[in-house]
Amino acid sequence: MIKYLLVTRMQDFVKGIFKQTIFRSDKGYVIGLLKVTDTNIIEMKEYINKTITFTGYFADINENEKYTMYGEIVNHPKYGFQYSVSEYERIKPEDKDGVIEFLSSDLFSGIGEKMAIRIVDKLGENAIDLILKDKTCLYTVPKLSEKKIDLIYNTLIKYEESHEIILKLTEMGFSMQDSLSIYNTYKSNTIRIIENNIYRLIDDVDGLTFIKVDKIALEQNVDIYNLDRIKSCIFYIMKELCFKKGDTYLSYGEIYEALSYYLKCDIDSNLFDEAISSLDGELKIKIEEDRYYIFEQYESEEFIAEKVNYLINKPISDYKNIDMHILKLQDSFKIEYSDKQKEAILKALKNNILIITGGPGTGKTTIIKAIVEIYKNINKLNEKDAINNIALLAPTGRASKRMSESTNMPATTIHRFLKWNKDIDEFMVNEYNPDLSNLIIVDEVSMIDNRLMSSLLKGLTNNIKLILVGDYNQLPSVGSGNVLKDLIDSDIVDTVELDLLYRQDDTSYIPILANEIKNDTLDEDFLISKDDYKFLECPSDSILPSLVNISKKFISKGYDYKKVQIMAPMYAGINGIDNINKVLQDVFNPSDVGKKEIKYADVIYRENDKILQLVNDPDKNVFNGDIGFISNIDYKGKSGGIEITIDYYGVIVTYTSKDFNKFKHGYIISIHKSQGSEFDLVIITVSSNYRKMLYKKLIYTAVTRAKRKLIIIGEANAFMYSIRNNNEYLRKTTLKDRLINYLNKN
Repeated sequence: MIKYLLVTRMQDFVKGIFKQTIFRSDKGYVIGLLKVTDTNIIEMKEYINKTITFTGYFADINENEKYTMYGEIVNHPKYGFQYSVSEYERIKPEDKDGVIEFLSSDLFSGIGEKMAIRIVDKLGENAIDLILKDKTCLYTVPKLSEKKIDLIYNTLIKYEESHEIILKLTEMGFSMQDSLSIYNTYKSNTIRIIENNIYRLIDDVDGLTFIKVDKIALEQNVDIYNLDRIKSCIFYIMKELCFKKGDTYLSYGEIYEALSYYLKCDIDSNLFDEAISSLDGELKIKIEEDRYYIFEQYESEEFIAEKVNYLINKPISDYKNIDMHILKLQDSFKIEYSDKQKEAILKALKNNILIITGGPGTGKTTIIKAIVEIYKNINKLNEKDAINNIALLAPTGRASKRMSESTNMPATTIHRFLKWNKDIDEFMVNEYNPDLSNLIIVDEVSMIDNRLMSSLLKGLTNNIKLILVGDYNQLPSVGSGNVLKDLIDSDIVDTVELDLLYRQDDTSYIPILANEIKNDTLDEDFLISKDDYKFLECPSDSILPSLVNISKKFISKGYDYKKVQIMAPMYAGINGIDNINKVLQDVFNPSDVGKKEIKYADVIYRENDKILQLVNDPDKNVFNGDIGFISNIDYKGKSGGIEITIDYYGVIVTYTSKDFNKFKHGYIISIHKSQGSEFDLVIITVSSNYRKMLYKKLIYTAVTRAKRKLIIIGEANAFMYSIRNNNEYLRKTTLKDRLINYLNKN
């Protein structure tokens, strides 16, 4: 009996006829047009007898067939109104006319309406089931050849096969979307491949992790010492450890110990060696001397080193009269550049690659503006030409916005510049489709990891000037690598360090404090209040009450809480981010009859809440670390469910419930999440409870986020401990060595 149903539970649905394919990926992701015939979604009633756009993962979906689709309405920022399908079912022909229409559809090539009528006249409304049970019943149909009998039968068998396989996969424990993705990858070979090596799915099917597949595999009685299982677990562990520590490679012992710990059993060294050797042969990992790399990390380091050395050795530009242009700019901007700043401008325009580093208040932003202006003047670029020739980039939306404001030029995030496709995790601007900009200035380079830097360099031509701007003393990237540090420490990339502080006035203490932290010269004055700085000393158990009191004081003075950013090193504990966020919500945005609110998991979100974005989403133009505010909560939005609309300083994004995990409250955020941002007022909590997270680079990064005022609340001893603690984890990377090796080869 043919199975048409993939789901049986009641939920919001749209019924209709699949009219046209707009896009279909090789993994089964479809964008198409559906003519709506029925729906139980109130907001969709107006679309009955009209055509809508739908998206989703499908096994075999055929034009002019009838389907019931389950999902939700979405408003895509680029493509507008769509119906996002999570599950679907074919609508089985229910009467004689339906069966005739089905058999005469494009699915059965060469079987027209007349032949379909003859089949149904002879076999009746149950024709499909009868054919599947025994194809010889078709011999009774007049003028039906053996060839067409086989075509009808084989098509129905294949038609049913996809549903049988998907049903089997869901019974094994895979979700509907995963099941569809698996089937679309392997088709009729699905079950054979799974029975042969279920761990192959991790490499071949997007979204399937070792954790997910291993759980199902063990339920299917896969041997715990199965070689494919050991290989998959090693690869998983290497990715996890490299991400957690920021390393680009691991040692043999690290991997072996972690494998035994994770699998909770002793692994024979011979089995381990066999698995490692096999992964190396498959180019999933790279073994170089006693270093074990995820192959992508190895390749990224190699490419960065190769491209950087190419730029170093390429002939430099011979621009004339740069000094004259600098003098003109000084007159125009009413500014006088220091010798170091002039050196940075000169080298940026002549060199093919330059690093400009320095702490807060040393004039990095001023230099970027000067370089852009002089480059435009030298090359006689009008506004349009400048936009086509100059790319201003940063890892975060806030940092790119700062660049744009200071230069009066468009700036963007690196992900957006490279046209990142989050569905397949690939950049559309790459070595095969590079951007043609000539001057590339990248800010906040300390935040850029190996993979992103490699991807950026692949997306640029060789005919470029690349200027990398960042603070050597800030925290390294979240992802693996230590790109800025390795580039500078290699001593082969020309680097200008800006070390002169440009204070706004004699009472500006924040850049002085940052400089003292960096140079281990902290003065006892750090406990004395300044115009732009205050240290509120209190014991650990008084931090939260003190934080509440000072927040209330700012509110009473009419201070805009949107310009206040509180930071802490850790999430857990009474002085941790999660607990403090709950308390501060009631301080900054208390419950009110005029504000709508909802509860999601154990968190209450209400209108006017301060929000932190947690993931990159270039399609919506929001990025990890962006700060926004809830502008509206709609209990019955266009999707038919609850919607939260967040305003990220002019970028408006609406989320449905399935995406509520992409943000959290942002009254207090981690110091790591603050990278790439600046705030008028920064408040930092410092406690001995954070001891394992207190080290110099972390505190330095927090202090340098403050533009106008800095307040530190907590224990002075904990603060001094953090300044003295240089024992941060030193990431294992080899980019520096590769850069030097490439130089020695030339």
